[in-house]
This record gives sequence, structure tokens and C-alpha cells, in this order.
Amino acid sequence: MFRRTEESKLTSWYFEIDRRLLGSMLVLIFVGMLFMVSAGSVAAERIGQPWHFFIVKALPFYFIGLATLFVASMMNKKWMLRISWLNVAIGLLLLMVTIVAPHVIKGSARFVALGPFNVMPSDIMKPGFVILTAWFLARMHDRYGYDIFRIRDAWKIKNFSWWWYLAIFVPTILVILKHPDFGTFILYFSVFSIMIFMAGLPFWVIPVLVGMLGLVFTFAFFTMSHVHNRVISWATGTGDNYQVRQSIQSIQHGGLLGSGDDAFVKQSLPDAHTDFIFAAIVEDLGAIMGCLLLCLLLYVLKRLTTDALNARDPFVFYATGGAAALFGTQVCINMMSTLHIFAPKGMTLPFISYGGSSFVAFCLLFGMILAAVREDKWK
Repeated sequence: MFRRTEESKLTSWYFEIDRRLLGSMLVLIFVGMLFMVSAGSVAAERIGQPWHFFIVKALPFYFIGLATLFVASMMNKKWMLRISWLNVAIGLLLLMVTIVAPHVIKGSARFVALGPFNVMPSDIMKPGFVILTAWFLARMHDRYGYDIFRIRDAWKIKNFSWWWYLAIFVPTILVILKHPDFGTFILYFSVFSIMIFMAGLPFWVIPVLVGMLGLVFTFAFFTMSHVHNRVISWATGTGDNYQVRQSIQSIQHGGLLGSGDDAFVKQSLPDAHTDFIFAAIVEDLGAIMGCLLLCLLLYVLKRLTTDALNARDPFVFYATGGAAALFGTQVCINMMSTLHIFAPKGMTLPFISYGGSSFVAFCLLFGMILAAVREDKWK
């Protein structure tokens, strides 16, 4: 349709970027903005605020996120790593703040108050976590060859080794678990496990990782009251499962074609604009449109997987695969909570749910992934 007639940076970016991935992301963002008007208005009125309360609060994050997405997509590898180190450093600093002076919301001390905004450090540092893990795995392969798990030198403290990586990120996820934020802990642990599996983790270690996660879950179940209560409520159908019941009723009320102006169940769903926004979408537009949205989410995951498999640079392979793992795992956790397949975890639906920290973080991550794929394919 368009012919390339000049070599400006903008035209190079346009013809070299993965436009299908970028386009599907922009559609998801548009859907999120659209339903901030619908679900956000009823959520605001329920707490005694004007109907545009959450929409106005979200607009700065939409502008920042979109600008971040396009700027990051034009970076080279060197700038990606610099931004990722800065991202992790800021995230770690804010995580330390949550230990000494947390901003507690709904019993969880995982937020930091920055002026009028409540920022979640574990959301902010997701891009840096994925990119630096990818960089570390690629460097390990360059130094030690393919088998980076069995070679002794890879475990010596004096060398560039596993201990340097574990010294940074193990304390990080332990702080996240302490908040308490078991859902985000599962997310980080799952993404890390998938990325080291991509790096050649022996199969016999997989049951060990599953066992470690099981031990952490058992510990959380018996020591964290909110984890215990949610699991018992989910398993038995008793206790405080009001939000899940309203979520299911909202989906049922939507039917195949949606309720439109007659959608009223979402008005009593406390987190209709955040964790349970998919239920609000289905009530408004119906199960058919809900399935189309799921297909769009799966298409984004497919594009990430395809880009990872086609990568020539190991760094791009791990970064794109890690982004796919993060995106896919978070979507699964959100959907399972919404459909009562698993206990509620309080996790946003990427690019769609209200949540400034999560939205900007995913825009930064996907912008850097677009840049990495572009550089790997054309440079």
C-alpha cells in the first residue's frame, strides 16, 4: 500500500517495526480507554465521586504510557539496558520505602504515595526485571556456553555468575511476598521459571521449582490470613466471595450480545474498573465480544512468541519470550480470578484495567520489545 521512498528515521521505524503487534496493542489500549468511561463511571459514583473521577485520574497515565511506548520502540539495545537498570533501581528504592513507610490500601502494604498517585513498585519494575534477566541469560551463554546450569564456574562468586543475579532478585520477590502480595510473587516466580527453562534448564529441576512454589503457597496459606480466607472461600463457596459472585452474575447478565444500557450488575461490583473489568465488558457487550477480546489477547501472545522464535540474538529471544511469559501469566491470573477458576489475586488485565503503574510498565516493556525485535531483524 505504501512504498518506501526515503530513509528518514521515522519511515525506517514504520517499515521495520512489528506493526501487527503494535496495532493489536493499540486496539487493547483503545478498549481499555473505552471501558474506563463505562466501568470507571459506575465505580466513581459508588464511592460518592463524580462520574469522570477515575477517567480524569487515568488520562495522565494514558498520555505517559503511549509516549513511553513510542519512544521506547525507537531505542537501541544500549539504551534499553540503561533504562532497564534505572527502572530496576527505582523499583528497588521504592520497594525499600514500602518496608519503612508503606501506603496501605485494602490491607496490602505494597504501595508508595507520590503526590496524588499511589504507585506500586512491583508493577513499575516488571520491564527491568524481564529485560535484565534476558541480558543476564544471554551474557551467561556467551561466557559459559549452552549449559549454564551445570558448569561450576557459573556458580563461583568471584565470577560473573548466578549469585550476582540471585543477590538482586531473590530479596526483591521476598519483599513482594512480605507485603503481602502472593499474586505478584507467583507472577515473578513464574516468569523467572519460564525464562530459565528457555535457557536450557534441565527437566528434572522443574518438579523442584513446582515443589518450592508449593512450599511457599503452604507457608502463605497458614501465615497470611487473606490468602487463607480467599482460598477457603474459593474452595468451599463460603465466606467473603461477594466480588466473585457479582463478577459471575455480571457475565451471565450480559448473555451473548450484551445488556447495553440495561447493564446494572457491574454497578455493585467494587473493582469493575480494575481487577474485574472483563466481567463489566462482557455485561455491556456480551460473551461474543468477550471471546473476541480473548482472541485479541491471544494474538498479542502469538506475536510475541513468533518474534521470540524468529530472533537471531539470544538476548532478543529471552526478552521477547519473557515478555510473552509475563503478559500471558498475568492475563491468565486475571481471567481465572474473574471466572472463579482460582482465588482472586487482585491483578490487572494488561492494557485494559485501570492502574497507572501497570499500564505505564507494560507500555515501557512492549516498547522495548518492539525496539529489540526491530533491531534484531533489520540491523
